Amino acid sequence: MGLFSNKPTNAPTEQMVLTALSQVQDPDLHRDLVSLGMIKDLKVDGGKVSFTLELTTPACPLKERMKNDCHAAVSQISGVQSVDIHLTSRAPQQAGPTQKAIPGVNHVFAVSSGKGGVGKSTVAVNLALAMQQNGAKVGLLDADAYGPNIPQMLGITERPGSDGNMIFAPEKNGMKVMSVGLIAPGDTPIVWRGPMLHSLIQQFLFQVDWGELDYLVVDLPPGTGDAQLSLSQQAPLAGALMVTTPQQVAQSDVRRAIMMFRKVQVPVLGVVENMAYFLCPDNNKTYEIFGSGGGEQISQEYEIPLLARLPIDPRIAQGGDCGRPIVLEDPHSRAAGEFRKLAGEVARQISIASLKNQPLPVL
Repeated sequence: MGLFSNKPTNAPTEQMVLTALSQVQDPDLHRDLVSLGMIKDLKVDGGKVSFTLELTTPACPLKERMKNDCHAAVSQISGVQSVDIHLTSRAPQQAGPTQKAIPGVNHVFAVSSGKGGVGKSTVAVNLALAMQQNGAKVGLLDADAYGPNIPQMLGITERPGSDGNMIFAPEKNGMKVMSVGLIAPGDTPIVWRGPMLHSLIQQFLFQVDWGELDYLVVDLPPGTGDAQLSLSQQAPLAGALMVTTPQQVAQSDVRRAIMMFRKVQVPVLGVVENMAYFLCPDNNKTYEIFGSGGGEQISQEYEIPLLARLPIDPRIAQGGDCGRPIVLEDPHSRAAGEFRKLAGEVARQISIASLKNQPLPVL
């Protein structure tokens, strides 16, 4: 039969391709892509090889490196003429006993701080937009009922719509945004007790039509109160990102916030040191106006990664005031670049957890 077969004798087989791909490791987990289940829909047609590389998020910062490594490994097989690699992603939520998954949303994570005035909402807005620029579908939920600044920071004045059942969040810059500031705009005071806040967060999580999202970024109010507890009880959180500044008083408060998340079994993705330094435009020198080492100290003390040291830049504050965040207004600035790096690091931390198919280590 072999004498009459049209199949080349040196044609590669699926097993040969899998063997080659088993030599390619995930750069973070140091495990091969085959055993991690990331190779899908493998087809070998003569010398043509095609397969899907299934990532945990389209915003994976190392996706091009992994794709190139796969291409190089398969191309070395004798008889391979072409290699077609399709990138896709998967990111299922891991819901606990008191939680339920948000339809269409792959990952929910919180941006939190121990105290106010550290630029947490500014970080949340620019981070969400930077993740979107990196290729992810992102939504932003403003859970700070008492200081809902997100609408102003994004220049949103449109009120949410509703069909009597679902709430339709306004969309700005291709990103759906929900905030109590869109319902009670202006200087209207919000005077709510814990149960009302719990109900509001539940509505914003499960009655808003978020569509298909890779990430839902939740901007939490400062401190360790009802909003943090309600969110952790209701939604399967991928983790919390802690925002601090170099001052000792900010470090003390962020320590309490980290311990709070530990008690409610929410992993901490990392810490961001905001307003870490000022880069003088006149001489390009760096000045650490508020001290230094705060974020690094927290990182070492609690064994969590320091994901970014963000600069002081007047344009960041100006962008928040006028509704044009710096990642949109000046995308080539150093600050915008740092936010995009932070977006990649956050995606990386969540990807590691998803590939391990278990929550990130609880502190």
